[in-house]
Amino acid sequence: MENSSINLEIRDFIATITINRPSKLNALNKEAVYRFRDILNDLEKNDAVRAIIITGAGDKSFCVGTDVEWLNEWTIQEELSYNGQNLVSQIENMPQPVIAAVNGYALGGGCEMILGCDIRICSEKAKMGLPEVDLGVIPAYGGTQRLARYVGVGKAKELLFTGDMIDASEAKNIGLVNKVVVHEELMDEALKMAAKIASKGPLAVRFVKMSVNMSSSIDLSSGMIWEKMVQGVLLGTEDKTEGIAAFIEKRKPIFKGK
Repeated sequence: MENSSINLEIRDFIATITINRPSKLNALNKEAVYRFRDILNDLEKNDAVRAIIITGAGDKSFCVGTDVEWLNEWTIQEELSYNGQNLVSQIENMPQPVIAAVNGYALGGGCEMILGCDIRICSEKAKMGLPEVDLGVIPAYGGTQRLARYVGVGKAKELLFTGDMIDASEAKNIGLVNKVVVHEELMDEALKMAAKIASKGPLAVRFVKMSVNMSSSIDLSSGMIWEKMVQGVLLGTEDKTEGIAAFIEKRKPIFKGK
């Protein structure tokens, strides 16, 4: 559905989700959060989608988090139901790899959203920050939990305590983003990355994501056992047979996700 608060396009195994509220710097209101959820629910079951890109409409903003007008009316019932924290966790746990194409401001919940993505590619114009303390609240979409895993505890506390905004270059230097590109090349770079991922064995990629995500919450020994079990499953798939045949025959594999 085009021209809604969240737009979706699927082409060549890649789904592109665009937050479409440019007049509000792509802030999320209730409608956007719930439409986002519905789109993710559908993509989660779509085996024809092998990679997902999330970006913002326009040239100024990726997402600046929760619309303050909605935040002012937010109730505890809404907080405990499907909220921004659930949305970011859903992004993090999607079976497909998710790429954030950060085209401008990624502030508050928007910054937390990119933390839930697997790969972050930024325009040189992008700026990021978690300024919730300025409003008397905390980053509650998972920012206090995820940020330190990328930038370390000391830097995370600095950014969270001060609410300071950083540019794309600093974000790259501290490990918050993977790549910074010229603004006009952002979507081309994101699509190039997504296409490369989509060309790989989809079952293997999904299990890699699941395994890496699990690694922060289980011990090494348990993780190694999990790897063995996953490898055992993959060795019995059609994709494994096709991958090896393609390697021997010096051609590109045609994976089916089976």
